[in-house]
Amino acid sequence: MQQGAAHAQAPCPANHDKLLSALKSNVKASGGPPNGGFETNEWAAVVARDGTVCAVAFSGPTPDAQWPGSRLIAAEKANTANGLSLANMALSTANLYAGAQPGGSLFGLQATNPVNQAAAYAGDPRTFGSANDPLIGKPIGGVVVFGGGLALYDGKAIVGGLGISGDSSCADHNVAWRVRAALGLDKVPAGVNPNRKDAIIYDLDPGGKSASGWGHPLCAGHEGDIAAELGSGVEGVVPK
Repeated sequence: MQQGAAHAQAPCPANHDKLLSALKSNVKASGGPPNGGFETNEWAAVVARDGTVCAVAFSGPTPDAQWPGSRLIAAEKANTANGLSLANMALSTANLYAGAQPGGSLFGLQATNPVNQAAAYAGDPRTFGSANDPLIGKPIGGVVVFGGGLALYDGKAIVGGLGISGDSSCADHNVAWRVRAALGLDKVPAGVNPNRKDAIIYDLDPGGKSASGWGHPLCAGHEGDIAAELGSGVEGVVPK
């Protein structure tokens, strides 16, 4: 099959309209609640279980009202969370940070699934974030190892992945947590955090060492406070 060509894909967990509504309702810049970071507009992307992009949206009034580069980051976050989660075990992109650092057990992970270049830069930019986004129906690839990507579960199976980008990585995680819940796809069975499944874990010491092995840096804003309120994050040592 020619690289970047559309192919038959698994069912999409959320169509464009549902994703757009959930995103706008959960980003402060578009009328939603605060998430602790810059409070900028955001991109969202959903991949089906087979890794094909099936929905892309943005919360602002125009495609450039949020970081243009975050469209692909959101799609790659969705790909990462979907590709590294199973029916009985979820990994968020935030859970991958510590292990992917030099000396970590996942060092080099970012290079394992290259971005599909033909899909990434194809199409008319005026259609980006619409129901006809050029990424739709194509695998994007890519691995992202910071917050904002979550696997999607409908209570019966894993059905794909969600990626959010456009703010700090910690705020992106909070937005993703809210959007996943709004879509009703947050029936996570298990994860590296026994209490809050694939929550972001803020347990890095001053030297950057994660007590749990699944930690993520705490960003400079109030993202950690929002995470505590949402249940989307935990602090301190997490049992292995």
